Amino acid sequence: MNYLAHAWLARQSDDAILGALLGDFVLGQSALDDWPAPVRAEIVRHRRIDRYTDTHPAVADARARFGPLRRYAGIVLDVYFDHCLARDWARWDATPLDAFTGRIYRVLDERRGVLPPRLAALAPRMAAQDWLGAYARRESVDATVRGIATRLSRNGEKLVACLAMLRADEAHMQATFEAFFPGLLQAAAAWRADPDATFSGSGTAPAGC
Repeated sequence: MNYLAHAWLARQSDDAILGALLGDFVLGQSALDDWPAPVRAEIVRHRRIDRYTDTHPAVADARARFGPLRRYAGIVLDVYFDHCLARDWARWDATPLDAFTGRIYRVLDERRGVLPPRLAALAPRMAAQDWLGAYARRESVDATVRGIATRLSRNGEKLVACLAMLRADEAHMQATFEAFFPGLLQAAAAWRADPDATFSGSGTAPAGC
């Protein structure tokens, strides 16, 4: 999952939202010690959410459909799944999307002094250009992926090439989101209630596989 979904799954507190956003920027076990317990716990949950998503049979099948580009498909799918969440936001949350994304930007701004350098550099642009709210529009998927490609040290063109394959197989990718996301919500709730709970990706791939 990408920034919007991670933050939404951590909406219980601002500390949790911060931890969810830090998940891609705080790496390794020892780095966790730099953060207070509520933030640290959410960084760990971020990692578990990623692992659940990556190992879910429907998501693994979706990556495989990109053939030789499947190594890059995970990035594209993460962005696309945020689009699926934002596009149908009212289905998942009664709070307006712009109110929630505004909360995320506020959390990042208020904590800017403690953010890792890479996230500190991204956060002002994220807010100014409303990256997360823009996910509700389909064209933002392509724009976001192209932006990520420019930041890759190599093979950015392969990431961009995934966009045409996503368009051609989009009905299946939408079905993939529907196949795994409700289960992810259950898993995230279980981990919040019991941090030691064992919950791995499971389920069936969408019809037509």
